[in-house]
Amino acid sequence: MYVSEMMTTDVATVTEEASLNKAFQVLHDRRHKVLPVVRGTRLVGLLSEKLLAEVQPSKATTLSVYEINYLLTRTKVRDVMLKLEEVFTIHPEALVEEAALALYTHDIGSLPVILADKTVVGIITQTDIFKAFISLMGVDHKGTRLTVEVENDIGMVAKISRIFEEAGVNISHIGNYDKGANKQEIVLRVDTADTSEIEKTLDTIGIKVANVLVF
Repeated sequence: MYVSEMMTTDVATVTEEASLNKAFQVLHDRRHKVLPVVRGTRLVGLLSEKLLAEVQPSKATTLSVYEINYLLTRTKVRDVMLKLEEVFTIHPEALVEEAALALYTHDIGSLPVILADKTVVGIITQTDIFKAFISLMGVDHKGTRLTVEVENDIGMVAKISRIFEEAGVNISHIGNYDKGANKQEIVLRVDTADTSEIEKTLDTIGIKVANVLVF
């Protein structure tokens, strides 16, 4: 799965010459947490709710509403934005897991998606990653979820797949988790509510079924 398949393409942007008042308005209207800053269509920086909060006068200020509004109108986005070299970005043809790793590693909520010439084509957020995970694991599909615990041996997945094939049961989604000590947990979603015979077969060849949930 690629970033281009999960990203949001209807991206609100702001120019570096826009006022902070304008940026506040766009964030409020579009309910975004970040705004790519563009020159034409090319990314030159990034503005976030956090950055705007840092420059917004506190409630304890002695400035009047008029003075605050004047200040925010006079201050430009370029004065407070993160510059391009400070912004983490990703290409639309990158894998979704690369985006997930970047978001996790840098502890950020979103990544502008740009082409090689810096043209902004989308944005991918933590929410998009959650959607991708749901899709990959088939959480929104009816059927049965089986968790098996096995040795991390070559051919183990193929061995398990053959059992389902011989039983005439389709595996719609599969994922595996490293448990350490040469162990792994394989999660399978199958298109049937009755897996009792398959569970027996797995047990006879020494594959432990740790959990079964019917949805």
